[in-house]
Amino acid sequence: MEKHLGFIGLGNMGNPMASRLIDAGYGLTVHDTRREAMDALARKGATPANSPKEVASAAETVLMSLPTPAIVREVAVGANGVVEGSKVRTLVDLSTTGAQAAIQVAKALAPKSIAWVDSPVSGGVAGAVAGTLAVMVSGPRQLFEALEPVLKLIGKVFFIGERTGMGQTMKLANNLLSATAMAATSEAVVLGVKAGLDPRVMIDVINAGSGMNTASRDKFPRSILPRTFDYGFKTGLLCKDLKLCLEEAEALGVPTMVATAVKQIWFHAFEKLGPDSDFSEIVKIPESWAGVEVKGK
Repeated sequence: MEKHLGFIGLGNMGNPMASRLIDAGYGLTVHDTRREAMDALARKGATPANSPKEVASAAETVLMSLPTPAIVREVAVGANGVVEGSKVRTLVDLSTTGAQAAIQVAKALAPKSIAWVDSPVSGGVAGAVAGTLAVMVSGPRQLFEALEPVLKLIGKVFFIGERTGMGQTMKLANNLLSATAMAATSEAVVLGVKAGLDPRVMIDVINAGSGMNTASRDKFPRSILPRTFDYGFKTGLLCKDLKLCLEEAEALGVPTMVATAVKQIWFHAFEKLGPDSDFSEIVKIPESWAGVEVKGK
């Protein structure tokens, strides 16, 4: 694979992933709607581009990390999109797009002989900075093997399958579990605080016992107990992921009684806290109902 790549979307996740590629010696042509995001990477040696088309005219392999399926579609196949680039041959989607959107975009790129590779990631901003993300890849096996050295720079790489959308389905299943852990742990800890328990002791006990999960292990100690609420992932984005997950489950005929309840609490948080709230603020919902505050001593 050539040592020059394209990268589109330099937000909370995209910036550290792109930075790691530069640090590893790859040349990057980058694009973001925010000039300051491009300037930050330009200071590290990246070349800013005015459009996705310009990125796709500078590199055979383009990676993108974007917030919603609609933006993914626009960047990939819209006006001045990747599809209009003169050099691109592979588009790697690091976003959470959903299987159906991935299939649609892949079909739109095919007439231009541009291969689409699902490669959603999980692990948050901290994982993107450290290069410890879970990278869930689906696409042609030969293409996966060619991309693997690049993707290993951002995390642990898993080959999910060759069919378009399989990586996206894996990511949605993962995010459903993450969302469930956050909502359920919030309710459990609020219950304990209402009964007079110390929330920090509760988290220590949970993490030493059978209730341990990603929320108790990471989100509570880092962002909830200190009341910083700065984990770096927005409530609105998690609600988007849950919506995609339930839509896919419905299309497959899979019952989702637990997932539906989890979606309800998260969309209530969306309404009460706003889409731009940090998703660690979910604890404020059961707190408000119980009349207590979860705070480490």
